[in-house]
Amino acid sequence: MNPYLVAVLAIILCSHLLEQAAALLNLRSLDPELPSEFRDVFDRHRYARSQEYTRVTTRFAMVRDAVLTLLTLGFILAHGFNALDSLARQPGLPPMATGLLFIGLLLLLSGLVNLPFSAYATFVIEERFGFNRTSIRTFCGDILKSVLLAILLGTPLLAAVLWLFERGGAMAWLYCWGVLALFVVVVQFLAPVVIMPLFNRFTPLEDGPLRQMILDYVRKEGTPVRDIHTMDGSKRSTRANAFFTGLGRFRRIVFFDTLLARLSPREILAVLAHEMGHLRLHHLPRMMGATLLQMGFMLYLLSLCIDNRLLFDAFGMEHLSIYASLVFFGFLYAPLSLLVSVALHHVARHHEFQADSYAVRTTGLGDALISGLKKLAAANLANLTPHPFAVALHYSHPPILERIRAIRRLESAQAGESGQKRPEVCALCGRQQDGASLRWDGQQGYLCPDCLDEVAACGCED
Repeated sequence: MNPYLVAVLAIILCSHLLEQAAALLNLRSLDPELPSEFRDVFDRHRYARSQEYTRVTTRFAMVRDAVLTLLTLGFILAHGFNALDSLARQPGLPPMATGLLFIGLLLLLSGLVNLPFSAYATFVIEERFGFNRTSIRTFCGDILKSVLLAILLGTPLLAAVLWLFERGGAMAWLYCWGVLALFVVVVQFLAPVVIMPLFNRFTPLEDGPLRQMILDYVRKEGTPVRDIHTMDGSKRSTRANAFFTGLGRFRRIVFFDTLLARLSPREILAVLAHEMGHLRLHHLPRMMGATLLQMGFMLYLLSLCIDNRLLFDAFGMEHLSIYASLVFFGFLYAPLSLLVSVALHHVARHHEFQADSYAVRTTGLGDALISGLKKLAAANLANLTPHPFAVALHYSHPPILERIRAIRRLESAQAGESGQKRPEVCALCGRQQDGASLRWDGQQGYLCPDCLDEVAACGCED
């Protein structure tokens, strides 16, 4: 039996079993007892609903993965790639155009297979749990825009890769690396001003205390931004988020409108400071650098597999081609891709802890960051007790409880260094408080969270 075929089938099956194992472990780790940390934002009903959401989405993912795995295996064993190649060759186009048509047909087929799963997840599961706000028109429009964007950006890029591997000889992989690296960097500039506005509406954050508070913080940290924008995330979902996007003078702060509706001014500032931490600690260029290094290594390995007759025989192919080599190499590279992904996720989780630490150190709003994270977890029906194996495999963010505990440790360490003892009474309202919940305000003294929110809302916070 063809050794490449055995390897490809084993890779596909092992990948499937790995995903199924992670999903089952995640389901078994669901704890019916609500963690005490979240009792202020989850009641019993909402916690049970969050666990049900995890069960439903996990089981759906397991079914989808099983179906897609069976279809992939069947397509390979039935020599579907050769049939698709024969179809692409029928018009008698030049090799590069044939390659573009072959990969286009393959992507179209993949999209059609995935479409029912995407529609079910959006209009059945997300609708059932109150997240979906995507209309059928928006759903279809997003698909059409994505296809057009893939054609406009992907076709020239793929054509360049095919041409370079056709003409570049032994150094073709290096030339391709340069082209792809340039593309990645250019897209970082284009995304906030060209690509993202195709899918969402961005509007400047209106003038007021919140905008001024954010601008004061940004100026204090010495990070220039072009503007602060809100994004109509509610157009598709009730989920909330915030992020920095773009490079250089195209850099923007973006808040989902759903986040602004849920969090207090202090919590919004704390979330913004977390995103600022990613920026100031150079997490984006570091991750981009790691991704580009992986890309170069992958292209070098790809160059070793171009026009491998034994590999083509494994897929029942009649003709050798560079474009099919790209596709078949993807199957062989999958295990290495998984290992790199696990490593990058580990680094990304470490970056999240660092960004949390930065936010606490630069704002002193550790309690606001914690309360904001808890509110978002409750609103998104987050899984509070994911299994460590699933976290290692897929999570780019640490579990929410780990982040909260790390923030509390940092606050305790800062309190110990300062040697200050906090009072038990709010200086503004006079209500008795747990001393740990009081925060320093430069003008008023130690205030409770409610009074700090009022001070921030009226624009008189120091």
